[in-house]
Amino acid sequence: MSAPTPTAAPGALAPTPSQTVGPFYGYALPFAGGGDIAPAGHRGALVLHGQVLDGAGAPVPDAVVEVWQPAPDGSRHGAPGSLRRDPVTGAVTGRHGLAFTGFGRVPTDADGHYAVRTLPPGGVPYVAIIVFARGLTHHLHTRAYLHDAAGLVEDRLLSGLPEQRRATLVTTPEDTGVHRFDIRLQHDGGHEETVFLDFG
Repeated sequence: MSAPTPTAAPGALAPTPSQTVGPFYGYALPFAGGGDIAPAGHRGALVLHGQVLDGAGAPVPDAVVEVWQPAPDGSRHGAPGSLRRDPVTGAVTGRHGLAFTGFGRVPTDADGHYAVRTLPPGGVPYVAIIVFARGLTHHLHTRAYLHDAAGLVEDRLLSGLPEQRRATLVTTPEDTGVHRFDIRLQHDGGHEETVFLDFG
């Protein structure tokens, strides 16, 4: 038996039912080859990967991570074609894998993990990241500062943060060319929340 529909006082609006849980970012936003920012087989490529974690330290399995960055020469125009479509079927075919795009978009997996293959950014020591996830009313902006990049000490944002907060923005080396960057949506008791930026 369903609950009775609430009535409103004259001139007032009655409450409406809650919305379906969502939005479901992982359903339509990711595309084929979304994590392949660098051309296939490029010698200077690096891997940026990690987990998106909630306030309890649990992985977020349905987030989407976007990566934006300049090319190694500092240019910011990237390459078109990330959402190329097959002219016959209309299906999204993704990138052709031959050019640096400067943009990537990947969903997290069941363990909250994401990974992109890219090139070192030119002119800045970081890769810009945007996170979309359930429970967020707006997407979140942050930066993954590459631990081995030139210019870390001179970066005004990074140097202006307390040491403990600064550490949430710097990647951890795992292997040659492999950078780990976990994104913590909230303080979980043992780890600091990732520093997020306000562009409002």
